[in-house]
Amino acid sequence: QVQLVESGGGLVQAGGSLRLSCAASGRTFTNYRMGWFRQAPGKEREFVSAITWSGISTYYADSVKGRFTISRDYVKDTVNLQMNSLKPEDTAVYYCAAVSRAIDPRLLSNQRMYDYWGQGTQVTVSS
Repeated sequence: QVQLVESGGGLVQAGGSLRLSCAASGRTFTNYRMGWFRQAPGKEREFVSAITWSGISTYYADSVKGRFTISRDYVKDTVNLQMNSLKPEDTAVYYCAAVSRAIDPRLLSNQRMYDYWGQGTQVTVSS
């Protein structure tokens, strides 16, 4: 019912920037919470950032605080992740995810809370 498609990934040198975007299709849900996760080679998928339905509350993993910014555009129905000061350790496949039910914001970092997932977009940061 809900389809998510990520875009904006690519190859960038350390210290550079990229902006990822997650577009939603299908029925419009006003109260969807959105999150970004990533999976590096040989590692399990980990939480990166999340944003509430209102768009005024955001959450970040310690590893990206101060460098990444999540935002949402209700007109375009997209969720964006601005990534600055990229490091080689940021290299991973980045996924956007959505959950329709209201949950404790403290649980948004748990991937098992999300109902819908995109196919992912590759981000590679060179040394």
